[in-house]
Amino acid sequence: MTDLLPVVHQPVTETWPTLARPRSNPVRRAGALAALRLIARDLPATIHLENRSYGLGGPAMRVHRSAAFLDRLGHDAGSGFGEAYLAGDWDPEPGTDLSDLLVPFAERFSNEETRHLLPKWAQSLRWLVTRSQPGDQENDRAGARENVSRHYDLSNAMFSEFLDPTLTYSAAYFGPAAAADLATASYDELTQAQLNKLDAILDAAGVVSGSRVLDIGCGWASLAIRAAQRGAWVTAITIASQQALMAQRRIAEAGVSDRVQVALRDYRDQIGEFDAVLSVEMIEAVGEKYWPVYFDAIERRLAPGGVAVVQAIVMPHERMLATRNTFTWVQKYIFPGGLIPSIKVIEDVTTRHGGLRLEVLRHLGADYARTLRIWRNRFIERGPAIADLGFDETFLRMWEFYLAYSEAGFRTGYLDDVQLRLTRR
Repeated sequence: MTDLLPVVHQPVTETWPTLARPRSNPVRRAGALAALRLIARDLPATIHLENRSYGLGGPAMRVHRSAAFLDRLGHDAGSGFGEAYLAGDWDPEPGTDLSDLLVPFAERFSNEETRHLLPKWAQSLRWLVTRSQPGDQENDRAGARENVSRHYDLSNAMFSEFLDPTLTYSAAYFGPAAAADLATASYDELTQAQLNKLDAILDAAGVVSGSRVLDIGCGWASLAIRAAQRGAWVTAITIASQQALMAQRRIAEAGVSDRVQVALRDYRDQIGEFDAVLSVEMIEAVGEKYWPVYFDAIERRLAPGGVAVVQAIVMPHERMLATRNTFTWVQKYIFPGGLIPSIKVIEDVTTRHGGLRLEVLRHLGADYARTLRIWRNRFIERGPAIADLGFDETFLRMWEFYLAYSEAGFRTGYLDDVQLRLTRR
């Protein structure tokens, strides 16, 4: 693991206005400190403030500016902790990996008995510091295109710096080795693991030469290319314009332009019938309101006897219900309009609103943790090259936190990644 990026003591609020320090409120600050003490009293981690430390020991963080840190926590419980990292208010102690530090917090959410950082009586006060999702992140056709573009059209060059050569931006499939020590995770193993994942999806969908395949949310076309190399005819759709352009270029370079058509198209507007409908980690961007529409679109596109395979990030159902109306750090900075479903809600939607039968093929949570560790190591290693593309230090810290935060979620079971096989009832 390379060294962490330097602390940003003066965030550029003109570029990142949301990182301007909130107006100091003594009551909120005191409330944040009280909450921090409650969280840390049985937390296997250490929080060093400027004048006192909290926690039971273990992975440690150093708060450089306690007042600013507490002001952010007191202003917005959902985003304050992450925003304080972006602003340089805290860092892991030297020798502490960022994800290792975040794991004890994620474990509290994934534990059946706790599920929350705070005791029940304190949870009743969270509404004072919890924000609701803004109305401008609606996932209708126009909103979905804007939300998706804000992430996937950031820069093809930036993604190319830390993804493997297949440009596959979803959980790889390492198999039994996924549970091994993350310290052994190597960039050199990632391409084969991504190909393993692509092949597992194509095998589950029964894709062979001559198959008609629809890839919803095709990314940079790694799955479409792999299907075409089997002899399939592929329609690959995305609503990210820059991504679509690069997908077309990669398809041409792979020599399968005659078998793959890339379209800048919303899944709701697709027509035709297909032997296989594939969608990899796209449902997280659909939004709860549109989950029935999404699965209805999949069902309508399936030819008789056709098979759909959906790979989805999921979370425990109770946790999804508790957080679905809150505005999180990830929604604010990484995936606007996004919401992670549960397996139960997918089962409910496909049962109540359609005629699809669902089968869970495999769980890839441990594989995703390993994938994210590799991406983060690579992202930090390629940090100077990414900075040369025009991304500032705050952005680099943002993405390091996002990758570490996600890794911690999969390591603890707070998040999982599943491959689902869907057929008509």
